[in-house]
Amino acid sequence: MALAIECRDLTIRYRQKSGAFVEAVRDLSFSVKPGEVVGFLGPNGAGKSSTLKALMGFVQPIAGLCRVFGEPAGGVSAKRRIGYLPEVALYYPFLTPLETLTLYGQLQGLRGRQLRSEAHDLLDLLGISHVAGKQNRTLSKGMLQRVGIAQSLLGSPDLLVLDEITSGLDPVGRRELRTLLKSRRDEGTTLFFSSHELAEVEMLCDRILVIHRGRLVEERLVSTLKDQLRRHSITYSGRVSMVGLTDELTEIAPGTVTAVFETKEALLVAIERVQGSGQILDIVSREGSLEDYFVDTIQGAA
Repeated sequence: MALAIECRDLTIRYRQKSGAFVEAVRDLSFSVKPGEVVGFLGPNGAGKSSTLKALMGFVQPIAGLCRVFGEPAGGVSAKRRIGYLPEVALYYPFLTPLETLTLYGQLQGLRGRQLRSEAHDLLDLLGISHVAGKQNRTLSKGMLQRVGIAQSLLGSPDLLVLDEITSGLDPVGRRELRTLLKSRRDEGTTLFFSSHELAEVEMLCDRILVIHRGRLVEERLVSTLKDQLRRHSITYSGRVSMVGLTDELTEIAPGTVTAVFETKEALLVAIERVQGSGQILDIVSREGSLEDYFVDTIQGAA
């Protein structure tokens, strides 16, 4: 089975107003399997949007290749299988959401009753059926983002490529979107998206790719990353040695100590030691900060 996305040695260059060239993406290689949910992370200017545009065929790399389900990126066969949401989705201001979906559906080859039914279903699914007949120029940024998401879902694409998908959405909208994307994932749709909302990435993604200055600097499974970032602590009283387990010890009261461990295995050994010569007062496991991990990774790559 062909990979949903394959980028190999991708390099993208732009000419600045001064005439000088800047490389937005440099020798970038990665792949996404069918059915995967992959978050594409990086600071502003890292090359995320340029990479997504290359996947759509909107920019031409000066080196390397991009393939979508084995087909050259930007080709008709590849585009037929992609639903795309750009970072800034601009729609004709004097069209309505319903007319917008109808237009984009016709461009995809959808027609008649099927298109009308799907357009109405998507507007309802995104919670904007009540503004289906209002002109786009009268809608809020959040409502227009929902129109864009609905547009990307037209035709039930096999791959969703989404650039800053939660932009403009309030907390309720982000939760509804998360539920929607999970349902598409469960149906087998491949999701590849960039986002600065790291909580959304953590809850949705199987894997993350981190890029900085156009280069891939880290690739991690979310499940193993969360295990690595998780911290365990035990608060106990008594004279108990934690040698070989942790150096992170804090005396919070006379004779009472809190010890923090990087692994669950170290915590279990500590519990045995305390049970032998002390008293356990509290045991806590805390999720690590994906934000701290992201900042540390970017700073380490600088």
